[in-house]
Amino acid sequence: MTRLHSRPTSLALACAGLTSLLAWSPTAHADGMIPETSVVIVHEGEAEAAIKVTNSDPSPALLHVTLEHIPEDQTSLLFVTPPIARVEAGESQLVRFILSNTEPLGTQRLKRVIFEGLAQNSQPGKPGEARVSVNVRQNLPVILHPKGLARNAEPWKGLRWSLQGEQLVVSNPTAYVVRLAQELYSLPSQTPWQLPRSYVLPGERLTLAGNPLAKEDGQVRFTPATVYGFAVAAYETTLHQDLP
Repeated sequence: MTRLHSRPTSLALACAGLTSLLAWSPTAHADGMIPETSVVIVHEGEAEAAIKVTNSDPSPALLHVTLEHIPEDQTSLLFVTPPIARVEAGESQLVRFILSNTEPLGTQRLKRVIFEGLAQNSQPGKPGEARVSVNVRQNLPVILHPKGLARNAEPWKGLRWSLQGEQLVVSNPTAYVVRLAQELYSLPSQTPWQLPRSYVLPGERLTLAGNPLAKEDGQVRFTPATVYGFAVAAYETTLHQDLP
């Protein structure tokens, strides 16, 4: 089984905080905060969730936790605690995600969380040695799951695919966030299509640019992902022909 996104140890690496960049023999140093899972799921019925984040660096570091909205959903629905904490080398910090919604969720909601390690190395460098500190970020999805909504291991089966003229349309009438690879094909022409992102939100409808080669196609093949971001076998389903 392959995976759409890299494992937590290499998720969304971003370099920041370049310091003391001098001449001669530079030494790069990366400190990493490793979350225990590839996605955070917060169940509304439990009001919160918690995961452990481990400092894999040989020296202490500050763990900085930041929540981010996706462009399609800017509503603040939860907070994290602690937002910043000192974590000793090889030790773990429990991070809690607490829901703050004032109304029932109704559908799954998608957010993101960034775990960043801020180096706390106080050892001075050798004379003439360049020391570079690189902060490693782990960027994970956060799924908020409504109270009373059944767990669904195959939410992609609820998507509806259709051709409207030469345009491909995918709609999600379900209450689940569906994750999938961005590249897909309509059959039997094997026409390739590209989704703008790797998820379709509940109630959402995405329209892809027209392609005349696909006008007689009757199926679509795509690669879905589990809630944890693991790709499963390619899935084929009916491609409806709708009036534009």
